[in-house]
Formats: sequence, C-alpha cells, structure tokens
Amino acid sequence: MDALASNPHPPKSRKLDVPELGPELCRVRLDRWRTLHAVAEEDRTVDVLAVRRRPPYDYGDLEALITATM
Repeated sequence: MDALASNPHPPKSRKLDVPELGPELCRVRLDRWRTLHAVAEEDRTVDVLAVRRRPPYDYGDLEALITATM
C-alpha cells in the first residue's frame, strides 16, 4: 500500500473500466486479495477504497465505495 504513493500504477495493477463513477479506479491482485484504489492525477492523491478477498468479491459496491470517499 505504501508503494502506491510513489507509483499508483504498479506493474500488476489494472484499470477498471467504469468512467461514469468519476476518478480513475485501479485494482491490484495480491494472491486471493484485491485492493481497490482511486487515482486523482490532478490532486496527486491515491485513495485506497477497499481490500477484499476474492472470490466472492465482485466489485458490486464500487459506487458506494466511491461515494463514501468523495
């Protein structure tokens, strides 16, 4: 998590295709865990939204996570 401060797009990260939700969202897979983070390039901030075990996590609560952090 600390490394996201200097590199919000590490090699194993993937951008999530949900432009209607606002910020750029990315996920990093760590074994069976997923971290979700929002990147605001203009503010130079990275907000960790969630750390979830997968499966069963299916990203169904993305909108609620983003709304809670805004």
